[in-house]
Amino acid sequence: MTMPADANPYGDIFGGWLMGQMDLAAGSVASRHAGGRAVTIAVDAMKFHAPVLVGDEVSVYATLVAVGRTSMTIEVEAWRRPRHGDDACKVTQARFVFVATDEERKPRMVASLTY
Repeated sequence: MTMPADANPYGDIFGGWLMGQMDLAAGSVASRHAGGRAVTIAVDAMKFHAPVLVGDEVSVYATLVAVGRTSMTIEVEAWRRPRHGDDACKVTQARFVFVATDEERKPRMVASLTY
């Protein structure tokens, strides 16, 4: 749920707050696939379709779509729903790229993508 501290003076949620929520979701997918530490290295094509307002409930969906030798690409969508309503709408989407790292924070190999 979005809170007043996450908003500008007009009641719209900061894009950075929403991006942070999306990064958390993508990071969960990446670290699960990598079996350990994974770090964000890029965010591509983030586009806002609609505002998120104070009090909205936000849902974030992340899907692993590609895997390289050490990297993982995750498609992420964020949806909003008014707190007391049922009409959800997609507010933004982006592609996050993560790299798996070892204990010394050096890139390490990850398993290939299986369907």
